[in-house]
Amino acid sequence: MMDWTDRHCRYLHRLLSRETLLYTEMVTSAALVRGGALHLLKYDVAEHPVALQLGGSDPGELAKAAKLGADAGYDEINLNVGCPSDRVQSGCFGAVLMERPALVAECVAAMIAAVDVDVTVKCRIGVDDQNPEEVLPEFLSRIIAAGVTRVQIHARKAWLKGLSPKENRDIPPLDYPLVQKMKQYFPNLHISINGGITSLDQAEALLDSGLDGVMIGRSAYHQPVDILGTADRRVFGQGADMSGKDAVLGMIPYIEAHLVEGGRLNQITRHMMGLFAGRPGARHWRRMLSENASKPGAGPELVLAALNSVEALAETHEAV
Repeated sequence: MMDWTDRHCRYLHRLLSRETLLYTEMVTSAALVRGGALHLLKYDVAEHPVALQLGGSDPGELAKAAKLGADAGYDEINLNVGCPSDRVQSGCFGAVLMERPALVAECVAAMIAAVDVDVTVKCRIGVDDQNPEEVLPEFLSRIIAAGVTRVQIHARKAWLKGLSPKENRDIPPLDYPLVQKMKQYFPNLHISINGGITSLDQAEALLDSGLDGVMIGRSAYHQPVDILGTADRRVFGQGADMSGKDAVLGMIPYIEAHLVEGGRLNQITRHMMGLFAGRPGARHWRRMLSENASKPGAGPELVLAALNSVEALAETHEAV
């Protein structure tokens, strides 16, 4: 979710759900430790619970980055061993580390020693010609021995040779049964499943199958009300459902503060495009924001005008 789940996106998602655990976009340990890019750790306290996702392969550097994240107040530090992008491969982190479980174990052991918060791992079931039935249990055994108690497993292989990052999200077949089998092999390991989950119905079925959690990425981004707006009630038994209108009105003070700090409206509204997905006026909402939010002087009045237009179109649709 690089370039997607930034702090503005996470604030919006937290308005829709108080209970779900939010993750940052992946931040490299090198950027924090060697590059001094501490602005990447910025977040709003309203985002809690929120996890910092790190990318890297140097145990010492990851330990320092984890400490920076824990000191910044993150609730969890997550090591990404699943991202298949070329940039990640060239830096020897992400999914390519599925081929080096001993190094991953060394990395998480160093991170765990450095912080008091949970250190977790997001991984694939394997890469390239690996046999997931063989490599995944071995991989999990290694990181459990290093002290990891929670993992998120993307139930697809990553093909590092021959497929683009986008293709790696769709083409390799999903293997949910294998992830469910890992829960039987490692009953004390908290296992969340990821990959291809597009509805809360799917999520609830996977939870009912014995898995401990469900991680939803793209669908939660593109259909945030459908996924997050009802998750608290349906999954956690807490609170009331949230609507797109609720989220828009909740974002207005945040938008105003961002503009006062010198920010631009489109930095926030680009994450709000899906608030009315599947509902009357959704296309009009997206068009108003995409065409106008980047204009000089654009502010919350544009967002409210777009909301009013959506509501008017929805009323017309109901009348028909």
